[in-house]
Amino acid sequence: MRYGFATKKLNNNQLLITMKKIIFPLLSFGVIILTACNNSSSKNEQVGHDMDNMNKDTTPQSVVTGNNDIKGVAVKYTGIDAGVTASIKEIADHYLHIKNALAKDNGGEAASGAKAMQGAISKLDKSLFTAEQKAIYDKNEEKLKESADHIEKNGDKIRQQRSQFALMSEVVYDIVKSFGAGRPIYHDHCPMFNENKGAMWLSETMEIKNPYYGADMLTCGSVEEIIE
Repeated sequence: MRYGFATKKLNNNQLLITMKKIIFPLLSFGVIILTACNNSSSKNEQVGHDMDNMNKDTTPQSVVTGNNDIKGVAVKYTGIDAGVTASIKEIADHYLHIKNALAKDNGGEAASGAKAMQGAISKLDKSLFTAEQKAIYDKNEEKLKESADHIEKNGDKIRQQRSQFALMSEVVYDIVKSFGAGRPIYHDHCPMFNENKGAMWLSETMEIKNPYYGADMLTCGSVEEIIE
């Protein structure tokens, strides 16, 4: 009887070990499957959210917590001629005029700002630049004129104005980084414009007012730098 009882007990232990070998892998496999499903669900939800943002009229909120979170950029040239300073500031002011008009979906006003910019460009006395400064300005002047002319002539075609404004912004950014704008200028970025390739613009305020989408997505964007 003792021998039979011991054998039975041994068989039960063997059965328990066998069950553990079967159950534990199954449980682990179940956890892996559940985790994978949850990850897939999260990814699908994110993709769906992104598509919703593209297909609906939404107004994403920019997140900026203060100047300490923004990269500061120092103007390259200091102590430049006062006449140059005044002229560059005037060009920058007209750029901001265009930017604010586009943010308000006002193509006619953007055209007016572009016309005024062309006047400011024509008045700038390039003899006041040093040779190095003039080389930087000359590199950008023709592109700036072309963009301003295009924006002026398309006051009733705001989509075309906005496409040209993206090119203008790159040029003005280079000019302002070199010579300043008579005030702090914020470098902003919109990730969605131009088929999600993104585009930058400059602003006189830290508040996001997107010139590429206007009222449709006015606060879409982020502040990348402050030029001082």
